[in-house]
Amino acid sequence: MEDRKVILKIEHLCKDFDIKAKSFTGKALKLHALSDISLDIYEGETLGVIGESGCGKSTLGRCLVNLHPITSGKLAYDGKELNRLRKKERQALSREIQMVFQDPYSSLDPRHTAADSVEEPMIVHKTPATARERQERTIGLFREVGLDMQHLNRYPHEFSGGQRQRLNIARAIASNPRVVICDEPVSALDVSI
Repeated sequence: MEDRKVILKIEHLCKDFDIKAKSFTGKALKLHALSDISLDIYEGETLGVIGESGCGKSTLGRCLVNLHPITSGKLAYDGKELNRLRKKERQALSREIQMVFQDPYSSLDPRHTAADSVEEPMIVHKTPATARERQERTIGLFREVGLDMQHLNRYPHEFSGGQRQRLNIARAIASNPRVVICDEPVSALDVSI
């Protein structure tokens, strides 16, 4: 049996949120969103997290892409402990780990065209380097997710929910990440897809 490489290692991850309300003793209250989550994700593996509404699935995904700093525990990507990296080091790794958000409406900038939204991660991470290569990759990604050339210059409000989600998927894979965190990525897609 071949050795499988752990690409994402989560050990005893906890996430608490401060609540504005206080207890009757005057102590600040905390919401325990995640408690003692441990798992390994192997390279090339697909892992599904299933649970009822409000159980912390989205919070876990947001912790994995560092949108929510973890309260305690260890989160390591490719052997590097993410919660101990400096800001610049974490930003450099952001190309490697991308997320498809659950809400296709709020995750797109209404001032950017669809092509601009998909091309933005490529510009930020300089992959590919030239404008022509980025444009060709954008067109290829549109085809890959089932959008047409006519969609390139449209704005988010001109798309259906399913088309916006496909646009989000194209944007998430634009920089060729090694890990894609998906938060209910198909909930907004059309039944035909």
